Amino acid sequence: MTDTLTSEPTTDVRTLKLFVGGAWIDSTADQHLESRDPGSGELLARVPLGGAADVDAAVRAAREAQRAWRRTAPQVRARALYRLRDVLDRHRDELAALVVADMGKTFDDALAEVGRGIESVEAAMGGTHHLKGQNLEGIGTGVDVELHRQPVGVVAAITPFNFPVMIPLWFLPFALVTGNAFILKPSEQDPLASERIVELVGQVDEIPAGLVSLVHGAKDAVNAILDHPGIDAVSFVGSATTARYVATRATEQGKRVQALGGAKNAMIVMPDADPKLTASQIVGSAFGAAGQRCMAGSLAVLVGTQEEQDRSLQLIVDAASKLTSGPGSDRATDVCPVINAGSRERLVAEIDAAERDGIEVVVDGRTADAGAGGANLGATVLDGVPADHRVATEELFGPVLGVIRVATLDDAIEFANASRYGNSTILFSESGGAAREFRYSADAGMLGVNVGVAAPIAWMPFGGWNDSIDADLSANGEDGFRFYTRQKVVTTRWGGTSAAAAGGGMRF
Repeated sequence: MTDTLTSEPTTDVRTLKLFVGGAWIDSTADQHLESRDPGSGELLARVPLGGAADVDAAVRAAREAQRAWRRTAPQVRARALYRLRDVLDRHRDELAALVVADMGKTFDDALAEVGRGIESVEAAMGGTHHLKGQNLEGIGTGVDVELHRQPVGVVAAITPFNFPVMIPLWFLPFALVTGNAFILKPSEQDPLASERIVELVGQVDEIPAGLVSLVHGAKDAVNAILDHPGIDAVSFVGSATTARYVATRATEQGKRVQALGGAKNAMIVMPDADPKLTASQIVGSAFGAAGQRCMAGSLAVLVGTQEEQDRSLQLIVDAASKLTSGPGSDRATDVCPVINAGSRERLVAEIDAAERDGIEVVVDGRTADAGAGGANLGATVLDGVPADHRVATEELFGPVLGVIRVATLDDAIEFANASRYGNSTILFSESGGAAREFRYSADAGMLGVNVGVAAPIAWMPFGGWNDSIDADLSANGEDGFRFYTRQKVVTTRWGGTSAAAAGGGMRF
């Protein structure tokens, strides 16, 4: 079962609306996408594939609302986020259930995602501190200089399917607290959780109508956002190819852009690594959310002699073989479905091709029942992957772990650094010396030691290096405040001062 385009309703299932100007309105779209539960195949909603007209309506409402919002005191904007945080907290379970139904995650995984999103709101609540400027008096005779931080204006976020709650909340609170209006274009594949977030924003009286908008669509909506002269900045998360496209097209239009792309994250396993910890962290990283995470460890780089490598591999195989695949709604499920049946078919083709190329399938997820939604794929482990094979170099975005064998830590770091990506690299070792060398030499934006997913908390920046990002500023942390503000430097001399009356000038 794959995503289906329709032009006319075929059932009485509801068609999603836009949220513009504080009201739910119909899209101008004449085509729709069916949003289905990946586990059961149930049709949940029809998603309008809007374009320029829908985006323009949202921009006009946002422009109007932002004029007053930028004049709202920063502490008042921060208090609005306090209210939003409380509303989201009261609806944690509901939001998680929407993620399970629309994206397919297990409930525990979805609940953790919601918690991470709420942490971003909590981090943004400190905006009054981060918006403070700087000043230096007396830089010349009677001359002072000040730096002010002001909002960018109207900002838009284009978010992916794999974190339908967390990633919108990476951007929305930081944009609002800094004085901007915000337009969200969630993934057309699972927009129900984002829809509910916008509904909950509407319950916060301190956030004016029109300040937050929701539009739906695919490429046409994305292009409309990138091209619209009324949008000043764009935040994006998705594949590396699309991130480069978004960054190029938006910057050609003079927009500020942060575009976070894909990953191929290596997990380096030293011979002295703690066995139980390493195995549990590796399978959690590789197969949690069915591997559909930019922070997923998709390569296990085993260091040492063949005997040591075999011992490490056996730990991984034993742990992966115990995982159960199935619908996210089943509390016994470890590996949830991928986003749709088409994604499963693509991943099975990748595994088939690897096997034909002589790579050994030591844990075969293809044997798992595809399920009612046709999207289940079990945990898969591929041993003997050549360093230049697609399994080692390309982001497959599924529950597929490739195994690379090397002799030394230096070899492992060299392999990881050769990737065109640079999102995350992990080391499993009990050696402080190995950990220090790894920290110093690994070329990635987010490193982990003895943790399978090195995702920083929201008070720190989230972003990779190289092809994993097309931007100078990451999401969250100090970068979140910096991205959504512009710096204005003011140099002043007031008339009537004794220095000015005496004709004193600037002396540098």
